[in-house]
Amino acid sequence: MSEKIVLLDKTSQERANEILPHVPEGMTFVHGVAEGTDYLKEIIRDADYAIAGQVAVTGEVLRAATKLRLLHKSGVGVDNIDIASARELGIMVARTPGSNAVPVAEFALGSAIAALRGLAYGNANLKNGEWRGPGKLPNKTFILTGKTVGIIGFGAIGQAFAKLLQGFGCTILYSQRSRLVPERERELKAAYASLDQILETADLISLNCPLTSETANLIDRAAFSKMKPSAVLVNVARGGIVVEKDLIWALENRIIAAAAVDVFEQEPLPADSPLLRPIDNLVLTPHIAAVAADTFAPTLQRIFRNIVSVAKGEAIAEGDRVV
Repeated sequence: MSEKIVLLDKTSQERANEILPHVPEGMTFVHGVAEGTDYLKEIIRDADYAIAGQVAVTGEVLRAATKLRLLHKSGVGVDNIDIASARELGIMVARTPGSNAVPVAEFALGSAIAALRGLAYGNANLKNGEWRGPGKLPNKTFILTGKTVGIIGFGAIGQAFAKLLQGFGCTILYSQRSRLVPERERELKAAYASLDQILETADLISLNCPLTSETANLIDRAAFSKMKPSAVLVNVARGGIVVEKDLIWALENRIIAAAAVDVFEQEPLPADSPLLRPIDNLVLTPHIAAVAADTFAPTLQRIFRNIVSVAKGEAIAEGDRVV
């Protein structure tokens, strides 16, 4: 009997057809066509291997699996997976660190410029038949060149973003648990700083950190109050890092100039979310920073290689294993 791989996220048949050619020989592939805990419990029940993107994989779902050997995250952050339950049940968890670093970094750059220059506002109004040209924008707009950029979270994505910023002559500050070695700091032209230093001095603040107990609700009303009135916030990390009601307060009261947000406390973003009000200095995108056709196949192949390794009783790629 062939082993079974299940993609837990609800997936279109068109997307599934792009995945099928990469499925390891001798294995079967099934993808989600619905949502909800009961459905996930049903499709994971007889899976040997499971892949999760953005769907929440709770302990309840994991306990429904009868023979699951490996749960593989498609991406980096595993905050949507109950790691403690996986460990308790003896289910291996893996991810693909670094696989989306360049796409997310480029997206952060594009989002930053969109927020700095009012691109989304101009686009939306022009499509509604309104010419909001010079003198009719809601905020002052700013160039990125020469600005001070604070990067909170300086792993693969944060460092890729820093490399892109070098072409703009930015002063780059970064904050994370541990400081890089001096040689790496010089290579990236980045200086270590405290969170408060970044909040108080940066013109652009980019969130590139994982969601943990330390970073949950990190950017709240107190944090916004420390920022420059001309500051722009970009969040391509996780929604729970920013307190959304405080973000709305900061934008509507011009505590900061603008923000670009790709991730949310609840996803998909509910239709009645206050973030969807007409907030003219807010750019919203539906968690697509990591989506790029260029990296789709390499990431998928990496996941399937790890699955094959587990099937053969071999170690998976170094650094990919979480549990």
